[in-house]
Parts: sequence; C-alpha cells; structure tokens
Amino acid sequence: MRGGNREDRMLRSVIVAIPPRIASLTFAPSPRLTAASERALVEVLTTDGEARSQSRALGRFMLRTESVASSKIERISASASDYARALAGSRANSSATSMVAASAALHRLVDRAGETGRITLDDLLAAHRTLMADDSAEASYAGRPRDMQNWIGGSDHSPRDALYVPPPPELVGALVDDLVAWSARDDMPVFVQAAIAHAQFESIHPFTDGNGRVGRALVSAILRRRGVTKTAVVPLASGILAVREDYFAALTSYRDGDPAPVIEMMVRAATAAAIESRASISALRDLPSEWRSLVDTSAGSATDRLLAALLDDPVMSGEDAIAALGSTPATAYAALDRLTEAGVIAEITGRKRDRVWAANDVIGELDDLDRRIQRRMLDILS
Repeated sequence: MRGGNREDRMLRSVIVAIPPRIASLTFAPSPRLTAASERALVEVLTTDGEARSQSRALGRFMLRTESVASSKIERISASASDYARALAGSRANSSATSMVAASAALHRLVDRAGETGRITLDDLLAAHRTLMADDSAEASYAGRPRDMQNWIGGSDHSPRDALYVPPPPELVGALVDDLVAWSARDDMPVFVQAAIAHAQFESIHPFTDGNGRVGRALVSAILRRRGVTKTAVVPLASGILAVREDYFAALTSYRDGDPAPVIEMMVRAATAAAIESRASISALRDLPSEWRSLVDTSAGSATDRLLAALLDDPVMSGEDAIAALGSTPATAYAALDRLTEAGVIAEITGRKRDRVWAANDVIGELDDLDRRIQRRMLDILS
C-alpha cells in the first residue's frame, strides 16, 4: 500500500468476516418481539391503506421522506431549499443531488418488487446504478459489485483498526445470490425477513459505496414484494436516524450471531413511521382546500389545476407548469404568478431565467414528518 502512514504500509494481513448463508435459515423471534412485529404490520397496513385512498402524491411524499432520512444516516444532508432545487434538476449542491438520486433508486427497487413479485440481483444493481451514476468519485463502480476489498471504519488507506471488514470480493456474488434466495421466501414473518435481509446485505457490503442506502431500500422492497405495502414507502429510516448508533450496534449484534436487535429496530422504526405518516397524510389531504382559500380561482381554471398538480410535484419549473397544464407559456406563468402572490408557492432560485417554484407547505411537511418520527422512535425506545 502506498498511501497512509507507516502503520498502513506495514499491514500485511487482515481478518475478514464471512457472513453465513441464510437462504434456508429458520429463526423464531421471542413472543414479545413477535407481538411487536404483528402490531407494526397492522400499523403499516393501515397507513398504506390510507395513502392508497388518496392521490399518488402521498406515495411520492413518503418515498422522499424515506430516502432523505436514509441519506442522513450516511451523513449526507442538505437544507430543504437545496433539496427542492435538486428535485428541479439543480446540481449546485452535491449532497442534495445525492439525496434525489437516493429517491430515484428507492423508487426503482420498490416498484420492480411490486411489479414482478421478485427481487433479483439485476434489480439491486440497477438501484445502485441509479444511486451512484452521477457521483464523481464512484460513477465507474455504479451498478456493479465491488472487485476490491473494502472495510468500515479505521484508516482511509488500509483496514488497520477497521470496525468491520466484509468478505473478499470473490465471495460477494455467491453471498448476494444466497441473500436474494432468502428475500424470495414467503414462509417467514415479514419483518424478520426484511430485517435479516438488510443486516445480511450490510454485512456482505457488495458495493464500493452506497451500501447503506441500497440496503435500507431493500427493506421497503421486501415489504412491497410481500404485499404489506401497495402504495406507500413507510419512512422507517427516519426512526433509525434517531438512534443511529444503536442501529450500528444492532448490525454488530447480527454479525455476532444475534438477529433480534436489528429485527426489533426495524419493527419499532416501522411502527413510529407508520403512525406519524398518517398525520402527514391528513395534513397533505387538506392542503389543496387551504391553498384555495388563499387565492381567488374558479374550479377548472389554470390556477386551480396547478394547485392540484402541486401535491404530485411540489417543485416546478416554468416548463413543468406548462406540461402539467397543457397550456401556453403565458397561461402557465400567469398561474405561477397568482400562486406566488397568494403565498402558496415561492420562487427558490432568485434568478430571472430558468426559475423554479416550490410549495413550501409540502417541503416543510417532509422535515416535520422526519422530526415527528424521530421523536416517536425515542418514545418507543424509552
């Protein structure tokens, strides 16, 4: 090794972890954890049913909440305004751009699981490609398993003093195939399956980067494949974010042979996320009528139709508004001006050209939901 200090260069051997095969694993959680899993399942089913009865915007909203929180677990964070600009295509803030890519990757993996009833290696690779394709440091590895040794913690230049050293690259393919087989089973309690799949994925660490975000997306994909969710992505990453160090400790416990802590972590996070998401569903459902009270508009007018479109797309450029309305530029910009004057939307670029508007009530609800889930997660754990 050429980089690092003398200790890095003098390292001659390292002990790697080889996760056990799990395709045929049998695990029976305790009665207490089984009961908690059943309660979580009811909460998630209830929330998904409420989201399904409303517009598709609610599904998008919850997916974005999950991907933003999942990114924050990896110390990737951006302000609400930067995230809004990134949703509109701005690449000025790399963290915000990465958060948007995480949303796209999660959406792709979950949708495929729902459409095909399967989760394949190709699906995982496609999600990783979507996540990392525009990352300047990792683009060349986007969508393909690692061909080098990686590690967690320790030195940047060698596995010296690493917290965890995953299996060597030549074992990754077989281990991921085994994980895919586990994820295809229908004879395990769903949260047991999802939590163990996630912990196993993190233990294999099949990519050079992006493992945490793809691994947490796998949980949502399994919930979709098993039919627990049909519309929503329950933002359980917000709950995990509240107890980040406990989450990493639970993964360590899994690697030491005890999957119960990571199962309990997922169950509690899903419960907190499902309950608080219903409050956001109610708030978002009421927004259009609240907005209409702020602006004098007739039913079916361009301004009225743009109001309805804002739940699906809370960040819009002028071109987006034209497409949403199917109107002339003059009509679309007049509607945008009326909604801006009423305080329903705000221009977020400060430019005279290529302007972008955001419905701050929707963007703000993203942050509020994340905070509420974290508070409830702490209450559940206390």
